[in-house]
Amino acid sequence: MSSARQTTDHDAIRRWIEERKGTPSRVRDSGSGGILRVDFGEPEEALEPVEWEVFFDIFEKSDLAFLHQDEAEDGNMSRFNKFVSRS
Repeated sequence: MSSARQTTDHDAIRRWIEERKGTPSRVRDSGSGGILRVDFGEPEEALEPVEWEVFFDIFEKSDLAFLHQDEAEDGNMSRFNKFVSRS
């Protein structure tokens, strides 16, 4: 079973997302700050893309960590990710 890892390193997070052709995004109409997501492929209507600076500003202000999986059980590149509380 492939395991997930957690990081707060901005460079590692950006590299992971870009390697999978993801876009830093937040849930549209989620108030000040926002709820972060990674959008893959066709943009979802519920999400709006944000610049990396905005993305990481929300990430830090919300005290989040990035939980991610590099490789799926079948050996292919995984896109599993989740934003979790650091505490």
